[in-house]
Amino acid sequence: MDRGERYRGITEWFSENMPSARSELQYDSPFHLLIAVILSAQCTDKRVNMHTPELFRRFPLPEDLAAASFEEVYGLIKSISFPNNKARHLIGMARALVRDFGGRVPDDPEELVKLPGVGRKTANVIASVVYDRPVIAVDTHVFRVSRRIGLSDGKTVEAVEKDLTDNFAPEIRPSAHHWLILHGRYVCTARKPDCPGCGISRWCREHEDSGSKKEQR
Repeated sequence: MDRGERYRGITEWFSENMPSARSELQYDSPFHLLIAVILSAQCTDKRVNMHTPELFRRFPLPEDLAAASFEEVYGLIKSISFPNNKARHLIGMARALVRDFGGRVPDDPEELVKLPGVGRKTANVIASVVYDRPVIAVDTHVFRVSRRIGLSDGKTVEAVEKDLTDNFAPEIRPSAHHWLILHGRYVCTARKPDCPGCGISRWCREHEDSGSKKEQR
């Protein structure tokens, strides 16, 4: 099976079976999604969602967070991974939003990465989820699943992102990001993938390869 067939089959299956895939992070504005995504680095969405309601209540606008102290923000996120760095990043991000963007979260990934704590993955998440830009964010789930099922052979995040961008149609990319994340989180897990319960196993390279090895025995 060639790569084009894999992309077509996987796209058709997810379009039919997961048409409304979206982020599991809870938020009520682009600014609050940006906070949540920064906090989600090396942390589960579930844990982030436990802490963001109070953050959102205390800091409804960038101006509010920009005026906050480190101790105030740290106290609200101290049980999240890397709270020291994330507290600094959140305050710095809010100050940069107010200073450079008039308090508005930009829609261009190249502008977003100028904000403290915002890397390419975070920028692409915001651009895709909030503004429906045709970009794909590659996190650990997307990176692992894409290589495992045969959508990419890229050895870096950038290489995998390029393969996915080149092969998913622009209108599909925002959804494809969530398809692969959710698939990696709940089905194609790192240690014990649920191949029998996987709806896209017929297009999966690893599944195909394991079947060929069994036939050769």
